[in-house]
Amino acid sequence: MSWVEEVVLRDVTNAGLVVSDLIGREVAAQLDLEEALEASRYASHPYSTHPREWPPLIEVEDTWELPPVLIERYNAAGGEGTALCGIFPEIRRAWASVDNSLFLWRFDKWDGQCPEYNVEEQAICAVGLAKSRPGIFIEAIQYLLILATPVELILVGVCCSGGGDNSDPYAEVSLQPLPEYTIPSDGVTMTCISCTDKGRIFMAGRDGHIYELHYTTGSGWHKRCRKVCLTAGVGSVISRWVIPNMFKFGAVDPIVEMVVDNERQILYARTEEMKIQVFVMGPSGDSPLKKVAEERNLLNQKDAHYGGRQATASRASNRSAKPSIVSISPLSTLESKWLHLVAILSDGRRMYLSTSTSSGSNSTVGGLSGFNNHHHRPSCLKVVTTRPSPPLGVSGGLTFGAMSLAGRNQTEDLSLKVETAYYSTGTLVLSDSSPPTMSSLLIVSRDSSSQSSLSGNLGASARSSRALRESVSSLPVEGRMLFVADVLPLPDTAATVLSLYSELEFCGSESSVESCEKASGKLWARGDLSTQHILPRRRIVIFSTVGMMEVVFNRPVDILRRLLESNSPRPILEDFFNRFGAGEAAAMCLMLAARIVHSENLISNVVAEKAAEAFEDPRIVGVPQVEGTSGLSNTRTAAGGFSMGQVVQEAEPVFSGAHEGLCLCSSRLLFPVWELPVMVVKGGCDAASENGLIACRLSVGAMQVLENKTRALEIFLRSRRNKRRGLYGCVAGLGDMTGSILYGTGSELGAGDRSMVRNLFGAYFRSVESNGGGTSNKRQRLPYSPAELAAMEVRAMECIRQLLLRSAEALFLLQLVSQHHVTRLVQGFDANIRQELVQLTFHQLVCSEEGDRLATRLISALMEYYTGPDGRGTVDDISGKLREGCPSYFKESDYKFFLAVECLERAAVTPDPDVKENLAREAFDFLSKVPESADLRTVCKRFEDLRFYEAVVRLPLQKAQALDPAGDAFHEQIEQAIRDYAIAQREQCYEIIASALRSLKGEGSQREFGSPARPVAVRSVLDHASRRKYICQIVQLSVQSPDRLFHEYLYRTMIDLGLENELLEYGGPDLVPFLQTAGCEPAQEVRALSALTSATPSVGQPGAPIHSNQAKYFDLLARYYVLKRQHLLAAHVLLRLAERRSIDGSNAPSLEQRRQYLSNAVLQAKSASNNDGLVASNRGAFDSGLLDLLEGKLAVLQFQIKVKEELEAMATRLEATPGTSESVQNGSAADSRFNGDANLANAAREKAKELSSDLKSITQLYNEYAVPFELWEICLEMLYFANYSGDADSSIIRETWARLIDQALLSGGIAEACSVLKRVGSKVYPGDGAVLPLDTLCLHLEKAALERVESGTESVGDEDVARALLAACKGAAEPTLNTYDQLLSNGAILSSPNLRLRLLQSVLVVLREWAMSVFAQRMGTTAAGASLILGGAFSPEQTMVLNQGIRDKITSAANRYMTEVRRLPLPQSRTEAVYRGFRELEESLIAPFSFDRF
Repeated sequence: MSWVEEVVLRDVTNAGLVVSDLIGREVAAQLDLEEALEASRYASHPYSTHPREWPPLIEVEDTWELPPVLIERYNAAGGEGTALCGIFPEIRRAWASVDNSLFLWRFDKWDGQCPEYNVEEQAICAVGLAKSRPGIFIEAIQYLLILATPVELILVGVCCSGGGDNSDPYAEVSLQPLPEYTIPSDGVTMTCISCTDKGRIFMAGRDGHIYELHYTTGSGWHKRCRKVCLTAGVGSVISRWVIPNMFKFGAVDPIVEMVVDNERQILYARTEEMKIQVFVMGPSGDSPLKKVAEERNLLNQKDAHYGGRQATASRASNRSAKPSIVSISPLSTLESKWLHLVAILSDGRRMYLSTSTSSGSNSTVGGLSGFNNHHHRPSCLKVVTTRPSPPLGVSGGLTFGAMSLAGRNQTEDLSLKVETAYYSTGTLVLSDSSPPTMSSLLIVSRDSSSQSSLSGNLGASARSSRALRESVSSLPVEGRMLFVADVLPLPDTAATVLSLYSELEFCGSESSVESCEKASGKLWARGDLSTQHILPRRRIVIFSTVGMMEVVFNRPVDILRRLLESNSPRPILEDFFNRFGAGEAAAMCLMLAARIVHSENLISNVVAEKAAEAFEDPRIVGVPQVEGTSGLSNTRTAAGGFSMGQVVQEAEPVFSGAHEGLCLCSSRLLFPVWELPVMVVKGGCDAASENGLIACRLSVGAMQVLENKTRALEIFLRSRRNKRRGLYGCVAGLGDMTGSILYGTGSELGAGDRSMVRNLFGAYFRSVESNGGGTSNKRQRLPYSPAELAAMEVRAMECIRQLLLRSAEALFLLQLVSQHHVTRLVQGFDANIRQELVQLTFHQLVCSEEGDRLATRLISALMEYYTGPDGRGTVDDISGKLREGCPSYFKESDYKFFLAVECLERAAVTPDPDVKENLAREAFDFLSKVPESADLRTVCKRFEDLRFYEAVVRLPLQKAQALDPAGDAFHEQIEQAIRDYAIAQREQCYEIIASALRSLKGEGSQREFGSPARPVAVRSVLDHASRRKYICQIVQLSVQSPDRLFHEYLYRTMIDLGLENELLEYGGPDLVPFLQTAGCEPAQEVRALSALTSATPSVGQPGAPIHSNQAKYFDLLARYYVLKRQHLLAAHVLLRLAERRSIDGSNAPSLEQRRQYLSNAVLQAKSASNNDGLVASNRGAFDSGLLDLLEGKLAVLQFQIKVKEELEAMATRLEATPGTSESVQNGSAADSRFNGDANLANAAREKAKELSSDLKSITQLYNEYAVPFELWEICLEMLYFANYSGDADSSIIRETWARLIDQALLSGGIAEACSVLKRVGSKVYPGDGAVLPLDTLCLHLEKAALERVESGTESVGDEDVARALLAACKGAAEPTLNTYDQLLSNGAILSSPNLRLRLLQSVLVVLREWAMSVFAQRMGTTAAGASLILGGAFSPEQTMVLNQGIRDKITSAANRYMTEVRRLPLPQSRTEAVYRGFRELEESLIAPFSFDRF
């Protein structure tokens, strides 16, 4: 790791957790003033003293005498004129009036100017300054000066300007008379004037009423300026019109003081009789004044907490006068949410009052949200608590002239006599006139040493640590204190502070009309420790009768700086560390060493070096140790030995004050931004709204200040490391060596490193390691060695350093983005990204991957702004700033990436194709160097537009390799989660190439991934040939990659897109294994591979279950084998496809598809038999096995198809049979038959469905389907196909034939039976006689025909049965004649003369057909043609062509059968026709010229 530039996000995240924890603890420690006052009830004393040895807490920075012209005018009046004075902090001016003259002069420095403004004759009785309302006066008039005399009210315009160089905004103030804005006072003398931040002007009259001065531009009869009484009723108004003031009698209690709470919109008024009135001005401060409370007896109320008891420092009991209220001041919401007003009494006590009936002690709101602004509506005025008066004589004896307050006589009355008082944001200034010779100022401010959040209050209770403790300083002063005001921060500082803290401390809704100087000044209420790095020293100006005095408050860091400057002894420095705690003091040392403290004067190098040495000195900041041990001395813990009575807890490492100080300093720097969003939406309801403007929450100036301070702190740490100074510098300076103590979990230091650590800590480590041999067995065993503790602390500090560096870079990036207008940069982001950006906190931006991703998006938008087509610049213009200011966000790889983007932008607008390709090639070369950092989804879309598909393929593959350099995706032995993550990372890259294929295929999304801020290059419309060309280019480039996972992803994508032809043509050598693996279940994978790749492959597993998605891979595999002329392998795959069983049952192939597979398999097997590539042995094995097997399976499948069709026809026929009418007529018999038909139809449907699911064997078809449903015809075909020879007498076949004939006779009579015989017999003939029993069939049919003829049920021709037998024997007459001859010779079978006669008639038909077929065969014609010829005249030549042997057989048979006919015991009339037929046949065969008779 490079220690300077590299930022490890993991380390930054760990440091971020520490900072978040510290910020949370510091926010929790911010107490409401009410809680602190409640806790102080139990403190031993609420006030503390400032150490005498330290530099003073309060210093007089400068004093000025009053302007000479003022003194001269006052003296000229003889000291009897009307004189008033005050300070206007808003314009940095003090003022004083003498009679009718008003003087203004600079109070923070004397510039020699004291302009005078005079009014007519009457003396000025009240003066006020209000902010000018916009739109009424010219813009130069920023404020209005209100002058009240007994007779009129005068408005004067105040113009402020910065002088020549504008360096001082308060350099020049001029007064502009406004004569049209002067009105009479109606005889009311005003006592005081108070103004709100919105410019409202309230005036208190001596008549006890409150008036408001309204002023407008004036139009028509409306007055430009008018006075309105806000507190009088109707009667009072009438009396004031009718009766002059001089004639009014009665006690009047005039208002002597008015103060405005601009946060809560409350006006408080105090009268001479110490009555306090409360008025509300509405939620926004624009409503009419309304009185909500008035309290007359506040001094008699017993406060809720103290119950009226006196302060701890008791006063003399013989007080002569009742205390009075000297001053009232509103409390800001930063100080308290529940206390609203503080009243300072003449005895120094403070009464804290609330206008709400509820108490906030149990319902305070903490957290980073600050205080909410939804204040309770004022309804009363009550005393909540009373603070005791500060004691006298406790300060460090700060001298002024020759008088020391510490030297007062103890016998004097120690009670305070407060003449005037001033309270503002936790600071109280009292003018005490109790000293006999010189009055003094008591300045009370919060004691910062009690605020140290992590410092040494280890022995104190939680309550006492929360108690309000204040430090009291006294300042002798000549004259009387007349007025006190805060010196507000300069506008630049105030603007920075307000930008940083407005969201936290003022909830982001601080009134825009309040000046940023006033708002930032309220932050002093938070105390010095948390703000001294950003706020300047607090200053107040005191206006006294003898002059003006500027008092400055030294912060703790200022005191430390003075201690270091004065080379104070070490005990004093150690006392400072003990008082504030090692962590707080170390944080202050860091501020001085890194020069990040807000200081009016530059910190010298000597002070900075001394502060750095103190920060690194283990004697005062301590050393890392184990919690609960005392072996290592630490100034933060009490010294002492082991406590035998303590419970032993698990030891935890406790780091030194240096680490704690670094964490405190870092957390306070980042506190204003850490947990808050970096962006805000202005003008819209949310980020998704188009009309909302997104902008950085902080101003550029504020971010610049914060960045500078953060960088300064990081640079200091880095410099100490480079110089090998201190524990951090020495250990961290070792660098990134193997086994370093910074990164090794259990490594040991070498001898040299151990001695280095010993030298660092000196006696502290030696005291641990040299306890003596005699006591070694009693020495506590530490879980960490000193070296390990040192390494752990340095490691933690290094993480904080990286966090500081990363934070500074984040601030730099935000400034750069803000300067280029965030709304313009993010206009191309979608709604989700905009929403994420608005919700992004600074913590997330610095420490999270999400923040890094959004920062990259912002940088991309920034680069697109510069590289756009409108020519705002080049990549180098902005990349130099980014690489220098935020290298962890904009790395070298990002630079190359945006150079590539710039090339792509130029290529998109270049018409020259050669230049376009060269630019695309250049961009590809840039991106090839940084594949892991490229946003490939956007970039590859641009390469697609340029038709540069080499980059589209190679860049994602390079990024996949960069994301998974170890190849975890290929290792099956590693943890599954790790492998799945690696595969997912790679597939995200593969998807980019798949998207390009989809786009070319025409199925991809048309949305472009480029920035919508400008149009991407218009993609040309491609024809089909071009699309195919580019698709083939992508595939050819892809298969060159050795990435096996990518090949599988590519193949699957091409299959899904329907690019099978391109896949089979251009697929790589691993296509076959992929298809085999993808088509197999894991359990079958090995068997399938071995079966499909062997030289004489086996059939595989018949009927193996295959998912529907896997079948397409087998189908492609078969197509591949056919394409590559590997017919044998194709036949095996096709066979498996035909026999496959579906797993889900949804997409099972139909029987017709299976038949097609088997037909193709037979075709491939036959093609393989002709393949010369097969060796002889393999061809023999093939010839004897595979083809026969395939043809047999095809035949069985055809049987299955036929059975299925028969069952479906049967079911349809049964379902269509009407049964309703029969059931009505025939009753229950028809009912039962109808139910039986329905059941049979359902059974047939179910069986047909079973047959559709998968292949059945011939045994299953016969026994489970054909026989149960009496499909006898198919049964006979199956028996014939199977060469059935199961019984010697063929009884099963004969019985089946008999059932078939009976079934036919039943359904269609003799005609149907003869038809079945012709159809089935012709299929099974010739056979061995067992499959076609002609004798049985002949006898069965002849008997049935005779019965039907005799009964008259059917008309049967004499030739029907004989011709059917001939057709069954495929026209062979001799077997048919032998069958009849066999039957006629058996008298036992043919006992009936009628049956014998019928058989003889059939024999005659057979003989005639035989003769005709023989003649036709010789003549070369058909049997029909022969019959025509035989019906005509035969020539001798024709007669000679008959085969003499067959003629002799027919002649002999005819002669024999004539004898049989004569023997029949039947009348001659019945036998004559048969007899004559035989005789004519015989004669025709013997006599050649007798054919005409035949």
